[in-house]
Amino acid sequence: MYELTMNLKTGSRTPLYEQIYDFIKKDIQSGRIACGEKLPSTRALAKHLEVSRSTAALAYEQLLSEGFIESEPCRGFFAAQIEELYHLEPAQAVEAKEKTAGKKYKYDFTPNGVDLSSFPYNVWRKLSKDILMDDKTELFRSGDSQGEYGFRRAVCSYLYQARGVNCTPGQVIIGAGSDYLFMLLSMVLGTHHRIAFEDPTYKQAYRLAESLSYKTVPVSMDKSGMEVKRLAETDADIAYVTPSHQYPTGIVMPMKRRLELLKWAAEREGRYIVEDDYDSEFRYKGKPIPALQGYDRNEKVVYLGTFSKSIAPAIRLSYMVLPKPLLCVYQERHRFVNSTVSKVDQLIVQRFLEEGYYERHLNKMRALYKNRHDTLIDALRPLSTICRISGEHAGVHLLLTFENGSTESELIFKAKEKKIKVYGLSDYRICADAADRPTILLGYANLSEKQIKDAVCILGECWR
Repeated sequence: MYELTMNLKTGSRTPLYEQIYDFIKKDIQSGRIACGEKLPSTRALAKHLEVSRSTAALAYEQLLSEGFIESEPCRGFFAAQIEELYHLEPAQAVEAKEKTAGKKYKYDFTPNGVDLSSFPYNVWRKLSKDILMDDKTELFRSGDSQGEYGFRRAVCSYLYQARGVNCTPGQVIIGAGSDYLFMLLSMVLGTHHRIAFEDPTYKQAYRLAESLSYKTVPVSMDKSGMEVKRLAETDADIAYVTPSHQYPTGIVMPMKRRLELLKWAAEREGRYIVEDDYDSEFRYKGKPIPALQGYDRNEKVVYLGTFSKSIAPAIRLSYMVLPKPLLCVYQERHRFVNSTVSKVDQLIVQRFLEEGYYERHLNKMRALYKNRHDTLIDALRPLSTICRISGEHAGVHLLLTFENGSTESELIFKAKEKKIKVYGLSDYRICADAADRPTILLGYANLSEKQIKDAVCILGECWR
């Protein structure tokens, strides 16, 4: 299929990308777009519908995340195999999914969890009330496209003190989530680059890069993270890395490797490093290594961070620090793109930072997660004869690598039979590696200490 004809309503309250998403989804559900049928590229679709490419990319990204379409490297987008949804209305499908989701698993070791029971509701309520009590008309006017200056200044201060990031408020851009900022970055960089990803990697960023039509290349890792020698052998000019706590392996990139990576970027004009510092706040052994950006003397590092992991997923507040050459491009060509975060939310988090609430909240969460981390480590000791623990010094998940002859799929299936959801490392692989030993990810942020003990006890019985 090379064209999709649809009647878009430009005056509608429904955004254009949602209209495109709904049209394609309904055609796939009804069978008008057959399983395996090729869809037009985001560039071709945008040209055909006379919309921006980012609008087409947003529609495809939503379809990808819901499983209606699939992306194949160097080939494009294809309708997915979802025959079971053809005869269900969307609302019915959602309802059926919600009814079974909660019953399927008793324990879920998701590595992406956040403990929302510890959210500072009273403080948040107080700050919200104080800000809205001011009754300022300006509060509801369209704000700065980069984000409110006071909030960007507070972010700069926090990043310098906590992560050693050197930046000015003018270099900071605020956005509703890392996905939005990545798409904005693609506008600044252009799509003529090839991006190198760690393998295994954070698949959301990888899928987003592919949906934006970037050429990608996987780069293997060793005990220190992305292998710079392997990176140098590719024709990539952008490296996407998570050096403070590699996702999903948990590797912390040592200083020597960081300097090698910075040297690689400095060797050629147009090379950049995208540093995703998604959960650097949680570390349980030693002091955190300062961000890669803090050692950058050649303006080569784009720094990404978020408050979603440390406060709550619904706090869609992320930030991007641009090196000065890219900042100039942004200001000249893309400053017209409006901010996606309301002034109210920005002011709440600004006060949360400036008045010390954030630091106190982090201290509380570190202690909470440290207790769960220690509980999980202790509960896993009986399994030490059949598996090895790694990635346990930071973040909110660890890895178990098995040496008892079991396959990854067998381990996941046995856990599923006991209503326990665990996650395989192979899901994060770009290139399948037959030499990989079966590895399971166990996240502990969403489980209480008692639940961790009970679940691991069950896993110990079914895995041995």
